[in-house]
Amino acid sequence: MMITPAFELTQDPDFLTIVIKVPYARASEFDVYFEGEDFKFYAKPYFLRLTLPGRIVEDGREKASYNTDKGAFTIQLPKEIPGQYFEGLDMLTSLLAPKKSRSAKPLVEEIAASAELSEEEEEEFDWEIEQTPHKDSAESSLPLQYCYGFGNLRSGVFQRLQDELSDVIDIKDPDQTPVDERRRKRLAAEAAKFEPDHYLADFFEDEAVQHVLKYKPWWVDAHKKMTALKGESHQDQDTHRIVVFSEEEREQLRKFTNKSYLLDKRSRHHVYLGLIDILLAYCYEVRVNEGDKNVESSWNIRKLSATLCWLERFTNIHDVLVSFGRRVLCYPLYRHFELVTCAFSDTVMILQLGKAAVLKCLLDIHKIFMENDPAYILNDLFITDYCIWIQKAKSKKLAALSESLQKTTLAKSHIGFELEELEAAAVLVQEEESMLKAAGRVSRQQLPSSETSDSEESSSTSSETEGSDSDEPESSTSEDGEINSVQDTLQEERTAPLIDCNGLRQGTNTSTFEVSDEKSKVSLRSTTPPGQLIAELEKQMHTAIRLSEQPERSATPGCILQEQDESHVSEPDRLSEDTDGKGNYLEVSSKTNPLLFLCGTNEDED
Repeated sequence: MMITPAFELTQDPDFLTIVIKVPYARASEFDVYFEGEDFKFYAKPYFLRLTLPGRIVEDGREKASYNTDKGAFTIQLPKEIPGQYFEGLDMLTSLLAPKKSRSAKPLVEEIAASAELSEEEEEEFDWEIEQTPHKDSAESSLPLQYCYGFGNLRSGVFQRLQDELSDVIDIKDPDQTPVDERRRKRLAAEAAKFEPDHYLADFFEDEAVQHVLKYKPWWVDAHKKMTALKGESHQDQDTHRIVVFSEEEREQLRKFTNKSYLLDKRSRHHVYLGLIDILLAYCYEVRVNEGDKNVESSWNIRKLSATLCWLERFTNIHDVLVSFGRRVLCYPLYRHFELVTCAFSDTVMILQLGKAAVLKCLLDIHKIFMENDPAYILNDLFITDYCIWIQKAKSKKLAALSESLQKTTLAKSHIGFELEELEAAAVLVQEEESMLKAAGRVSRQQLPSSETSDSEESSSTSSETEGSDSDEPESSTSEDGEINSVQDTLQEERTAPLIDCNGLRQGTNTSTFEVSDEKSKVSLRSTTPPGQLIAELEKQMHTAIRLSEQPERSATPGCILQEQDESHVSEPDRLSEDTDGKGNYLEVSSKTNPLLFLCGTNEDED
């Protein structure tokens, strides 16, 4: 059994260099054959046969060497036409294709393939017409209605994979669902899944999204290098080494089986548009995860691509962009329209870099799906065929496709979720909330000022102000001392022997004035103006006199004093606060004391 060795091709204007790694071969036993586009190498147990993209010649300048440390042969072959550029040296799968067979059965296939190539050659300069929406998109061709996969070449696959169906695609029974019905169900599912709250949250709180948008994938730098090289040399062939495949990617290419695809005009159109859809989903995945892969990577790619998730067939580029935009705003974690436009720009860059960049992305998708258990089915349906087909695709086709994609515009109004109306309404609500908050701040600023004025007014009518404690601690201390002295005086009067109601003590008014005089002493030491102090003292005096005068004249002033004293005994010292809680002053209780009536009864008996 022959083993296909690892190999790599490079070129300069005069030579084609082939490096072949054969670590277990004998260096003394190997054979090399080359002529025209054919190259063959044999060193047991390795065998390599290549179909080159250009012609080589044996003219004595060919060289071969063997590196024993690396176990690799390096063979330099002269080009038949010096300076000729060999395109597609990185497309290893296509290089491994055998030379055209001359037997009868393959002859029919090759004729069809030749017809396909000639048709592509005719359409190379007519790509813009091919991008316009098809009038016959109603799928009038019945054999294609229930087909899917790459080039609409598969059918009946999910009948054998019912258990994996729901984990791979969203559509149920795709083998019995026409394309138009798939599209209607997809649009209905997206409309039901769209959440305005989630969209508006990402729209206003977009710090994470802005961070993701700053990330630069590998194709950004590669595109800058390509642009710089084109500006210097004005030749596309100098950009072929910008995109470099890793050894793991080369191994993937060697494992693919080379195929030829017989696609009609409509199928080729679907293949190109499906490629855009898959690349858009891949660009979103790479950007939001900043180049890292996680368990959600396969879900993101297949969920955002209607080609993979709904087996959709697009008819024009604008439909592809609209579908991708809708799905970005419905399913993933970050649902922001700028991510849609960013993935759009990334896809244009990849297509402009050429089929090597496209193939590198497809190989990465192939690896992601291969590592995910249910998603490997999508490799069989789409990705593997895309990896093989793109190696033979025309570079002019991809260039025309990228140009058409770049000219296509996508606006929020095209998405169909009334995004602009939602944003406008949310902005109005936000402005109203800002106005309310501003009004609340103004009212809170005015409230302390009004409290300050009330405090000043209260301090002018009260004996002292509690609010000034923090500002004037010394004054507050002195005022507290005066109030304590007043309370001590009142306590002495209350503890003195009470005089009975026989008129031996008629000092009610005198006691009242003493309290007032004592209180006035405190007030005079406060910051209250004298005029307001006198008016307040008069009010206190009138209040005391009115409370002393009872309706029944049988009660003597001594009894009233006794009632007041008993009231003070029953209710300990009370310093009432004014409405603002600032000033404290002595308040005479207005409650009726039963001793008053007892006192009156005793006087009548006497």
